[in-house]
Parts: sequence; C-alpha cells; structure tokens
Amino acid sequence: MGRIAGPFGVLGWIKVLPFTEYVDGLLDYPVWWLGEGNGRWRQTKVGECNVHGKMLTAAIDQCSDRTAALHLKGLQIAVPRSQLPTLPKNGKDGYYWSDLIGLEVINLQDECLGRVVSLLETGANDVLQVQDEKEDSTERLIPFTDQVIMKVDLTAYRLTVDWGIDY
Repeated sequence: MGRIAGPFGVLGWIKVLPFTEYVDGLLDYPVWWLGEGNGRWRQTKVGECNVHGKMLTAAIDQCSDRTAALHLKGLQIAVPRSQLPTLPKNGKDGYYWSDLIGLEVINLQDECLGRVVSLLETGANDVLQVQDEKEDSTERLIPFTDQVIMKVDLTAYRLTVDWGIDY
C-alpha cells in the first residue's frame, strides 16, 4: 500500500509514499503493517496522518524521534486484505496491483513476454512492467488498457495481452 520514504521533522514523524489510487487512501486504516516484503511484518498504530503534497506524513506508535523514523526508511506498508474494499469481478477494476505482480504474461501468439514485476501509474493509464525471464532479461512496458489486456486469469497465474514480442 506504500513505502516509508524517510523521517519528517524531529518528532518521529515519517514520510510515506503511497501506492494507493488516491494519495489519502491509507488514511482509512488506523493500523498499518510494516515489513521488508519477506513475510515478516509488525503491526503499528497510526496516531495522526496528513496529506502533504503527493506524500503522507504520519505519526506512528513507538517512533518518537527522528532517529527512530530514520530506521524505518524503506519499509513497506501493508494492511490485511480482509480490510480492503471488495472489488468488482469483471473488468480491469477487479484487481489489486498485488494480484497482478508475478503473473506470467503471454501474447495472442502464445509467446511468453515475461512476468509482471511492477505497475506504473502514468496518469493516462496504468502500465505493466514486465521482465523477461530469459538471459537478456528484457523489460517491457505494456499499457494496462482494455485494448491490450485480453484476459487476466488469477487461477492460472497468467495474463494474456495483445502485444507483440518485438514491441
């Protein structure tokens, strides 16, 4: 849902780079889970949180000074999936970005383009960042639009796109 970008001020506040659709998306959650993405998470309560441009500033439990906040830099912020809003089952709005990370991407010619490693928000539309698993480790940027995304199959862990291997 976000990443701690570093300390904010001297009282232990942190700057947060949100990965949510809207900057204030994390304000709805009074408890965050902090971790490095390796499966070990720790729960922390959010005391106060404010929008500060395209970032958030937050005061969290057990972080009372700038040094403590500096040690949190780079940690990921998550919330339990059970607390997230239920998504529609159809269309491109029926997936969280985390659902798409790791999916195998194939085109209509059944050629493997790689796996989704990240998504980028460009303003016009989201973009899949796809890493080819071959030796050359080619990176492809594929628009996440209805014209390009043909099928998302979370059960088969596969995403089918109308995209050439040489694009």
